[in-house]
Amino acid sequence: MTRREIWDTVYGAAAAAYEPREARAVAALVCEDRLGLRFTDVIVEPDAPCPLRDDLQRLAFEIGSYRPAQYIAGFCRFCGRKFSLEEGVLIPRPETEELVRTIVERHRSDSGLRILDIGTGSGCIAVTLAAELPDARVTAVDISDTALRIARRNAERHRQTVRFERRDILTGPPEGEFDLIVSNPPYVTESEKRQMSPNVLRYEPHRALFVPDDDPLLFYRAIAGLGRRLFAPGGTVYFEINERFGTQTVELLENEGYREIVLSKDFFGKPRTVSAQWK
Repeated sequence: MTRREIWDTVYGAAAAAYEPREARAVAALVCEDRLGLRFTDVIVEPDAPCPLRDDLQRLAFEIGSYRPAQYIAGFCRFCGRKFSLEEGVLIPRPETEELVRTIVERHRSDSGLRILDIGTGSGCIAVTLAAELPDARVTAVDISDTALRIARRNAERHRQTVRFERRDILTGPPEGEFDLIVSNPPYVTESEKRQMSPNVLRYEPHRALFVPDDDPLLFYRAIAGLGRRLFAPGGTVYFEINERFGTQTVELLENEGYREIVLSKDFFGKPRTVSAQWK
């Protein structure tokens, strides 16, 4: 087969399941990470022969079945780094990259930061902060053994030291003292499921995504309460949030005694992150 024929096979499967722009991104990720074929190679030499892969049709079927490209490839990209990924571990989103960049910009000059990442998933936040703030000591917790296994693999991949712990923050909170807590906890309400795409609902871990309709701030309340016990004076919490509950999250933090609360919008202009300082 030629490079163009392989690209057309993969892109055709993606185009049947996704909007055109997303289909191109899905095809490019799968072609590069699973087939070793970059889109620039297709453009430059479309008729160049390419070894026929036995799994090409299976890959096309998986794409057409809405299986996320990141799970097919086994990787995702986050803040310029490549992270291992598999089903059972939440796929990092661009909005989370914004949160991490904000933390790095605000704390680059701080020395000896003690950072706690709650609900680490793939470890993308913890590993990136460890890399970008090399003087920091980073602890990351998650309830999922699968997530912790992948997170440890990613820390090793990027040669970063992160302490990982299995914790359910609702019943067994971590111990120690921290200067910074960051979390992208579950925040999508059950009633919002019907608005979500099949690739998310079929394949991504629901425990990392959804919260009850009657208690959408469940994890924010728990983490804010933890901060009162775990924070050193002046400690700061950073949250990614549901755009529907920005005001309520701010009010929750105010009621818990936090100050200097900042609600920020993402690149779509939607409320997406909150930061606050413990008194």
